[in-house]
This record gives sequence, C-alpha cells and structure tokens, in this order.
Amino acid sequence: RVGWTLMEAPVFVVMAAIWLQADERWHVPEEVLLALFQLHYAQRSFVFPWLMTGRSRMPVAIVLMGALFNTLNGIMQGGGLWWYPNPDFQQGAAYLLHWNALAGILLFVVGLAVNWHSDHVIRHLRKPGDTNHYLPKKGLYRYVTSANYFGEIVEWLGWAILTWSWAGFVFFWFTCANLVPRANSIYHKYEHEFGDEFANHKPKLKRVIPFIY
Repeated sequence: RVGWTLMEAPVFVVMAAIWLQADERWHVPEEVLLALFQLHYAQRSFVFPWLMTGRSRMPVAIVLMGALFNTLNGIMQGGGLWWYPNPDFQQGAAYLLHWNALAGILLFVVGLAVNWHSDHVIRHLRKPGDTNHYLPKKGLYRYVTSANYFGEIVEWLGWAILTWSWAGFVFFWFTCANLVPRANSIYHKYEHEFGDEFANHKPKLKRVIPFIY
C-alpha cells in the first residue's frame, strides 16, 4: 500500500505544483482538465491502495521506476496545460462545447467509471479469510479479462481527445504500451489457471477491448 502511494502520488503533486505557479491559474478549460486529472490520481494514489485486500509486497525498483515515470508524466501533462497550451484554450468555457471536448469528457468519465467498478469487482471476488482464486465475471469482465485496464485506456483516450495535445496523445500511447501487453499476460494466466471454467467462458472473452482484442 505504501509502495503504491509513493509510486502514484508524484504525478498528483507535480500537477498541483505546476498549477500553483501558473500565471492563469483560474482559467477554463484548464481548470476542468485539472479537476478530471486530479480526480483520477487522488483516487489512484490515496484511496485505491488502501482498499487493497492483498498483502503482497512491491519491489523497491518498481516503486522508483513508477515514481519516475509519474513525475515525468506530471511535468508533461502540466506543461501541456500551462506552459505550451492548446491555443484554443484561449476561448475559455466555449472550448468545452467543441466536439473533441464533449467527446473527451464523455470518454474520460465512462472510462473512470469502468475502471473504478472493475476494481470493485476484483476486490470483492473473495470473502474475508478466503484465499482461493476466482475468475471475475461481473461487469465488463463478461467480455474482457482486464476490464480495469480497458477503463483506463478509454479514460486516457478521452483525455487525449479533450486536451487535443501531443502531451495527451503521448500519454495515451504509453498507457496502451503498458496495459495491452499486461492484459495479454493476464488472459493467458487465467486460461492456464482456470482451465475448463475459462474455456466455457472463452468464446466471447477478449483480453482488453470488448469484441476486438
């Protein structure tokens, strides 16, 4: 839990620090973007790890590498909002009526909801004291083995479209490069671990993108 917090929190702190030094601190749409970004990372840094039910340990190297990535990503995303912003941000609140802003907000919120619900499903697979492993089947787990990753991919696709910036699209690319291979590994892990149960569920089950992959 501590390792997870130390790994994820830097991006929240860096984004807040960049916002605090910005000349136009109270300016729409940057404030809406900041609120969405910080909502995700407040939950991911300070709530999610303390809801975990497992007792596994995290290698220090993973914590350090994750913290480094999140620090650099905070600089990139914060810089994309306040140092090198999309020129259309100067339109203020009117920017949020653009097609990309409306689509981006919708995708971000839907992805966030899918991610949070999928994490909830995983946390409640076992009753207290139960150490068995179970194949998740609720929510979008009926269609993919990594529904939580799918939610996060949708979320950051929404962010990229909403910001319409190189910073946003690079982060989306990194998200896919990280989560899609992990989703593939989880798919094969479940296939091996759950045998016939997985085989019966397999015909409609994809790795991370429903009906596609």
